[in-house]
Amino acid sequence: MFTPLPSSKNVILPVVFAAFLFFGCTGPQQTTEDPQQTSEEKAVQKPSELDRLVPNPITEEIPNAFFNAIDNGTRTMSGEPGNNYWTQTANYDIDVELIPADTLVKGSATITYYNNSPDTLDALHMELAQNLHAEGAQRSSPQEVTGGINLHKVGLNGDEVSQLQTRRDPTGYGVNGTHLFIRPQNAVTPGDSAKIQVAWDFKIPQRGASGRMGYNEDNLFYIAYWYPQMRVYDDVFGWMTDQFTGTSEFYHDFAGYNVDITVPEQWVVGSTGQLTNGQEVLTKDIFQRLDKAHKSDTVVSVVTEDDFGSATKSPENGTLTWSFEAQKVRDFAFSVTKESKWDATRASVGDLDNDGEEEYTDINAIYRSSAPKWTDGAKFTQHAITFLSEQTDLEYPWPHMTSVEGGGIIGGGMEFPMITIIGDYNNQSSQALYGVIAHELAHMWVPMIVSTNERHYAWMDEGTTTYNENQAKKASYPEGLDFDLQDINSYLQITNTDAEGPIMRWSNHHYNGFAYGIASYPKPATMLVSLRSLLGEETFNKALHEFIERWKYKHPYPWDMFNTFEDVAGQDLDWFWRAWYYETWTLDQAVGNVSTQDGTTRIIIEDHGQAPMPANVEITKSDGSTLSRTIPVKKWLEGATQAVITVDGEVTNVLIDPDKNYPDTNRQNNSWKK
Repeated sequence: MFTPLPSSKNVILPVVFAAFLFFGCTGPQQTTEDPQQTSEEKAVQKPSELDRLVPNPITEEIPNAFFNAIDNGTRTMSGEPGNNYWTQTANYDIDVELIPADTLVKGSATITYYNNSPDTLDALHMELAQNLHAEGAQRSSPQEVTGGINLHKVGLNGDEVSQLQTRRDPTGYGVNGTHLFIRPQNAVTPGDSAKIQVAWDFKIPQRGASGRMGYNEDNLFYIAYWYPQMRVYDDVFGWMTDQFTGTSEFYHDFAGYNVDITVPEQWVVGSTGQLTNGQEVLTKDIFQRLDKAHKSDTVVSVVTEDDFGSATKSPENGTLTWSFEAQKVRDFAFSVTKESKWDATRASVGDLDNDGEEEYTDINAIYRSSAPKWTDGAKFTQHAITFLSEQTDLEYPWPHMTSVEGGGIIGGGMEFPMITIIGDYNNQSSQALYGVIAHELAHMWVPMIVSTNERHYAWMDEGTTTYNENQAKKASYPEGLDFDLQDINSYLQITNTDAEGPIMRWSNHHYNGFAYGIASYPKPATMLVSLRSLLGEETFNKALHEFIERWKYKHPYPWDMFNTFEDVAGQDLDWFWRAWYYETWTLDQAVGNVSTQDGTTRIIIEDHGQAPMPANVEITKSDGSTLSRTIPVKKWLEGATQAVITVDGEVTNVLIDPDKNYPDTNRQNNSWKK
């Protein structure tokens, strides 16, 4: 999700944004010793003589449950899934009706849940996210109270299940906020499955789930957080039963969906999944234009203002049922719009099936005339999908990507598999609109394919996505701002304040919205930029791609990511994870004294912070030549607070981190000029 970063002066209100990821360490090019270094430069003071923290290993911070998974063979200390790795799966068959006049959703579903684990399950757990809007619900921010979900039926394997009368009842179902649990008569054994039947309805909030769904005017609905959904049972912690409180987002398994969506005629449905009955719901002209658009590299107008009132067929009963199928996705959302324009094209995603042929995915942009910047929506979506397929080295796998304008519901954007909701951006630039589209589409990789636990570790998906968004913006606007540096500066807003919390603090447990936002978005994105500089771009990209490849359609935890980077880089990076992820230490490197004597210049580099990083130093000599020296991170890890560089001749300028790859809190002391 993406929303603007809040000011440090407004630290009380929780906020939610959007996403990216990763870390750092010294690569060989940073640690190569200069042949001109003297014994004085290489000398190391003893830690006992110094007053600085030295990062200790993070082993004690890793939960025992993670080590148990390694012992069970489902994970490894190299960051790869183990030979015994498993995930749970499900199939959802859903019938849902949207009644715009009543702002009402009515649904029924049969959910087939497959127990692929080696464990016997004596309870089944589901999420009722819409209960965020129930009276008395636990919430991290103010929400509209609409009553939440009304359950009309809960069944298991064909038998109706009664609501528990007491907590000790052996069978039945219970609801606690956004948590629904079922105690079956017979436990679900390994390799077995269970069929759950549910029926429900709810009133749609205008700006539901912190602006991630709802309705606007009389012509736009965006439906998410809308159906009873299986919670994750994984190999590390078992059932994930945390409440959804409105800030940090999802943790879902992968599933198949067959969803029939009934809406009034002339309302157009965009959705997760492939539309399987387009010819039955769209008029002939519209369907033909859509087919043409999805075979075109240029944008085609499928529905224009001239088509309003005649975009769909008009059956006698006044309603149409749109059918969608999706496989291997972790959620399902849909839009229902009347009098919205629909532009379409296709995007190249590379060789998806390795047959030597270029593959394409369908691209759609749905927007109202009140959002004129969205005339570029399809083009922006097309570019981002193609770029991100290359950036992640993983081709976009699904049949379409649809961007939906949701002005009045959301200011930034929110992602769901194959479909996003994004604000109208009327008061911002086209570049800003491209940025949020690229951000939400980058989420298709993390967490929609690399399925992280967003409720605990929002930084894994939001940080990675923010980083990938910035690379997409660089490609689209090469003469634009330094987008990586913008996020570094956003992170630096909170340093040396009492507001900051560590990245590794559970996302639902940050003390304020400002801390949550920084720890989830710009700081982890900044750590990726730093890691890219530390490891070198080639090694960094290899590690990032390897992490995505290893954990696609699986559930990685932070330690899987840490271990993968160390495995690919061939380095112990505990010092980096400790300093930047588990602590709120800061970096402050400075140019100390610079003196010339007998034709030799002596430069003292000081480390005033607690976070150790290599010091990349650019030196300009009086003859105009420049040279670069690097003080390896090992120097600081051994406890030093100063290092000496000597060069022949007179020096006129000294600059630390000339490319601004590292988040130094005080750049004013990074330079010296004669």
